[in-house]
Amino acid sequence: MIPGFSAVVALGSLLVAVWSFVLAARGREPTRPLLAGLAVVEVLLVVQLGVGVALLVAGHHPGSLATYLAYLIGSLVVLPVGTVWALAERSRSSTVVLGITCLAIPVMVLRLYQIWSGAHA
Repeated sequence: MIPGFSAVVALGSLLVAVWSFVLAARGREPTRPLLAGLAVVEVLLVVQLGVGVALLVAGHHPGSLATYLAYLIGSLVVLPVGTVWALAERSRSSTVVLGITCLAIPVMVLRLYQIWSGAHA
């Protein structure tokens, strides 16, 4: 994994999470700009998938391949599932759901980095 890019993905997701919580505190439902922010984070996650696969093809190996692939693919699914859930009923609560969904991404990125470096924490 590329530590700098992983940090960009995690920070981008945290920024969108803060944005979601601010909107929720104001009693607003998800807005188009917020959904655009989620799309940017998802694009970053797709790039992360490409980088991860490229590193595997180049011969680099994580501590646990199966766990690494599960986190790599799973991180792509979290935002779309959370967005569908949130948009099923647009309300203040759905904005909170998006914020919580965004908080899951930095955790998954950290685990990817730990697995890649062979840490078992």
